[in-house]
Amino acid sequence: MVTADKIKELRERTGAGILDCKKVLQETDGNIEKAIDLLREKGLAAAAKKAGRIAGEGIVDAYIHMGGRIGVLIEVNCETDFVAKNDGFKEFVKNMAMQVAASKPRYVRREEVPAEEVEREREILKQQALNEGKPAHIVDKMIEGRLGKFYKEICLLEQPYIRDPEKTVEELLKETIAKIGENIVIRRFVRYEMGEGIEKKEENFAEEVMSQINKG
Repeated sequence: MVTADKIKELRERTGAGILDCKKVLQETDGNIEKAIDLLREKGLAAAAKKAGRIAGEGIVDAYIHMGGRIGVLIEVNCETDFVAKNDGFKEFVKNMAMQVAASKPRYVRREEVPAEEVEREREILKQQALNEGKPAHIVDKMIEGRLGKFYKEICLLEQPYIRDPEKTVEELLKETIAKIGENIVIRRFVRYEMGEGIEKKEENFAEEVMSQINKG
């Protein structure tokens, strides 16, 4: 059964429009969790249609971790200046800056990873697999699986989103595109960490960034 309360809850949890919430609830017989999944599916499909559009506007934003220990500059593009001023877009950009601060990606997407770096990692993974005594005929398959984990660590779009680890940054991006109605491109970022390269005590910056988010 579709009620006003369910529509309100679905809207609050997803940010989707009232009519969209009502429609997917009708399609899922009032099941909110299934409706969320369906909205996500529809959102991803809508985002794919916008992916080819030129995104020449946007903003450069900064995030400085408490105490000035980590600094991030990030450029995120959209199609129009109007959307660049949109609060939802600005919030997305800020969240991406925090993501970079917490999760330390080195690239936006896997296509940016230099071929020589991938090949070096592939050779390391191959030796690891052989050292583990894995049969040669399955080593290549194992390498591909472990390379996926490698990309997940160093590529922003493939990382779990710090606010909701059940989804990737790329999934969040596509949901945001569907919600805002314009193509959005995370173009580039730079991350500075105080004392980087100097031997020091290992810190868990992901936990620190999240604790600061939760205080906000």
